[in-house]
Amino acid sequence: MTADHPAFRLRDFFAGVAEYAFETRLGIADPPLIDYLTDLLTRFIHFDKLYNVRDLTGRRVSEVESMLAEADVRIGDARREVHRHIGDFTLFWTGVYPEALRSVDSGARDRFVDYCQQGKRAYHIASTIPSEKDDGPSEVLERLSQEFELCAYGLNEARREWERREPGGPWQLVVFN
Repeated sequence: MTADHPAFRLRDFFAGVAEYAFETRLGIADPPLIDYLTDLLTRFIHFDKLYNVRDLTGRRVSEVESMLAEADVRIGDARREVHRHIGDFTLFWTGVYPEALRSVDSGARDRFVDYCQQGKRAYHIASTIPSEKDDGPSEVLERLSQEFELCAYGLNEARREWERREPGGPWQLVVFN
């Protein structure tokens, strides 16, 4: 991919709104944390990345409660990755689209899940599992656990900023299939 590829431009856009939200609005200058959140926003524009946890039979898992069950049956990097995904998933919905959480289908099991509590817990667990690959520093995951609500607020501020910059424009976040 070249620097003019839409994915690079989109990542640059998310980096700009995340930096503005965290550094200017919240007074938090933490490049590793902001980079992680920028990557989260960029990654989750794809539906398959937002719902990438699969059960052992290969079916896509879409509820946090089911993701937690999947994490419990995994070991090593696979366990870390599922817990990290639970943290990312809950942070994304809590920070970027909190209004969607209020409309969780009354038949869905997630209506009883506290996304903040489970996200903090998942990031903490992920930060304690040694990884054989470089999939995110444990220090950032632990900070996400400790500062989950602040990060959710910062992501909400980032959303407000991209909506302010481009009302109805091409940067409205749409999750792609």
